[in-house]
Amino acid sequence: MKDSNNELIHGTLDLLILKVLSTGKMHGWDIAKRIFVVSEDRLMIKQGSLYPAVHRLEQKRLIKAEWGVSELGRRAKFYKLTRKGRKRLDQERSRWSDFVDSVSMVLNLEESKG
Repeated sequence: MKDSNNELIHGTLDLLILKVLSTGKMHGWDIAKRIFVVSEDRLMIKQGSLYPAVHRLEQKRLIKAEWGVSELGRRAKFYKLTRKGRKRLDQERSRWSDFVDSVSMVLNLEESKG
């Protein structure tokens, strides 16, 4: 992220990675770049955060890695969503929506004038 609020990223990075990979397989740099572009340059994921998250998702069998060749002709690991990952994405999106709705309710609370 551009500002110093990294707590949001820690809580949502797995969800963002799963969502991006739901659009197709890609390597790590492309995952981070896609998040950055889609968020209109608001969410910048550093390699020090991205790769531990990707490895964690791989260990949980939510994503799968396979070697391939990048557009630059370099050997790279490409990640794709598994069936289990797609199911988790659906669950996490629902939980995220509930969370956003709850926070919105509190933020829209009328302030006392006295």
